[in-house]
Formats: sequence, C-alpha cells, structure tokens
Amino acid sequence: MRTANRMLRIETHGDSRFIDLTRRVQEVVEQSGIETGIVNVQTQHTTAAIAINEDEPLLLEDLVSTLVGLAPGTRAYRHDDFAVRTVNMTPGERPNGHAHCQALMLRTSETLNIVAGRIQLGRWQRIFLVELDPGRQRSVSVLVMGAAPVVTPMTERWIPVAERHQEAFDWMD
Repeated sequence: MRTANRMLRIETHGDSRFIDLTRRVQEVVEQSGIETGIVNVQTQHTTAAIAINEDEPLLLEDLVSTLVGLAPGTRAYRHDDFAVRTVNMTPGERPNGHAHCQALMLRTSETLNIVAGRIQLGRWQRIFLVELDPGRQRSVSVLVMGAAPVVTPMTERWIPVAERHQEAFDWMD
C-alpha cells in the first residue's frame, strides 16, 4: 500500500460559495502514481465543507438558498455574542454562527474510489469546497491511498494491480 498527501490552499471570496476542486484533486491522484485505491478530500475548517454535486449554476444558487434558509446570517446566534462567549476566541473574530450551523448540515470530507489512476465520478459529479463564511485562505487535505503499478526489472513495464494478483480472481471464473 502506498499513500500520498497534499495540502491544497484555496483563496475563497464571499461570492464564490462552491469552488470546484475536481481538477486539482485529480492532479494529486495522478502525481501520487496510485492506480487503484481511494482519495479522501477533507476541509481543515469548521465553516467550510466538502460536497459532491453537479456544477450547474442554477442548482448551485438553489443549494446556497437552501443553506441560507436553514441558518440565515440575519438570525441571532449565541456563538456571535462576544460579550458572553469566552471560549475559542480569536482577535478580530467576525460573527459567523450561521456558517457553523450551515456546516453542520454538510460533511467535512468525501472519500472517492480510484480506478486506473482516475477518480470514479459520475457524469455530472464534481468535488466542491463549500465556503460558508466570508472569503479567506482555506486548506484542504487530499490523502490518496492504494496500490501503484509495479515495474518488473525483466520487462520494465507497468503491471496493473489486477494482473499482479490474478490468482485472487481466478476463483470467480
């Protein structure tokens, strides 16, 4: 088993709530040399999420509207009452209770299959970083795990995983 990890740095903006990471994640998979395995994409933040969905502008507007409807930024949140709250405070902190509540409805990571060195996504599926707070620099961890092809000294060619372990599949015939 082989692993590879890369931290992606993404600069988000207040108006870009769904940032397509698919191409960047596929590049990490290709650079890893892993042919068969999984890739896990994980945000390092509590006010951002990772989601798999369709990159269709009207749908993305609908998704944003749904999240805002669930936890609007105009509602009062105890997390934003800096006169009362004393835990996990940072200098210059902005009120963002709504973003934390929206994040609770989403996932912090997604795990996808890799076959023949490609992420196995459906026809319309894309990997998104979902920004739920005002824009800033975000970090997304991409961990690739699996089997890489083997080069034999005699042939100096790549041997696919299935060919290396054919005996494990012979009983299926």
